[in-house]
Amino acid sequence: MVYDVIIIGSGPAGLAAAIYAKRAELNVIVIEKAGLSGGQIINTYEVDNYPGTPGISGFDLSMKFREHCDKLGTTFINGEVTNFKLEGETKVVTLDDGSQYQGKAVVIATGGVPRHLNVEGESKFSGMGVSYCATCDGAFFRNKTVAVVGGGDVAVEDAIFLSRICKQVYVIHRRDQFRANKSVSTKLLSLENVTVLWDSVVEEISGEDKVESIKVRNVKSDEYNTLDVEGVFIAVGYIPNSDVYKEVVKTDEAGYIIAGEDCATNVPGVYAAGDVRTKILRQIITAAADGANSITAVENYLNDH
Repeated sequence: MVYDVIIIGSGPAGLAAAIYAKRAELNVIVIEKAGLSGGQIINTYEVDNYPGTPGISGFDLSMKFREHCDKLGTTFINGEVTNFKLEGETKVVTLDDGSQYQGKAVVIATGGVPRHLNVEGESKFSGMGVSYCATCDGAFFRNKTVAVVGGGDVAVEDAIFLSRICKQVYVIHRRDQFRANKSVSTKLLSLENVTVLWDSVVEEISGEDKVESIKVRNVKSDEYNTLDVEGVFIAVGYIPNSDVYKEVVKTDEAGYIIAGEDCATNVPGVYAAGDVRTKILRQIITAAADGANSITAVENYLNDH
């Protein structure tokens, strides 16, 4: 069987694409690696910025997405893509068990993962004070003391955002100057409730049931300092799940698949949706929007072929 579209990934982008594909009466399958739909939002303790669902847990929101797909009769297949043929009118996707699926179009919605510090307490307190998204979780730390780890554009912008709602923000950066652009760096340094710890790294995140403190080491003096914080926002990079496609689909230097708002890649009939593609904002709502846009583009492609 040759499907109209094969969707790879079952996070918000992939699930939204599946919903739009079924409503467009396309013959579609969704390939999900984890065997559980939702992507990164499954690990989010509380989502408060997705319209119409204030305070919902990431798991519950992902299940609502999945239930919508199931109601429409979407077919899900568990497996990891290990090989593919994306050129030509018929695309072939091969999974780790050797099974193959053919489609006229493919939507890559494989998302990505935040880069971790890999320090003690990080995984234990993920969702309980440790966050990788200030715009997602910052509101839960209003009038509290938090730390931001990193020195690039995202880290500095996160710290500025948090300074507006938090009592105190510590910025911990392993170098003696930011990598972020000059204008936002200057703005951050002018804020009264922001303290920057240069040449420093987080060695440990501690607490009982949630984050209570972090241990920080100065990489030049080797001195240690303990900071009482209730939240740790880690912004040291994001790793898109695009490695398997890089030889065929164009990516930028960071590995994000190059695609615009129509989600079209350099390969005809192949689209990238959600956090795996080049974009300004990576949120649930923008991923879901990508899913819708990608299927609109797929429909146009199928009509022309």
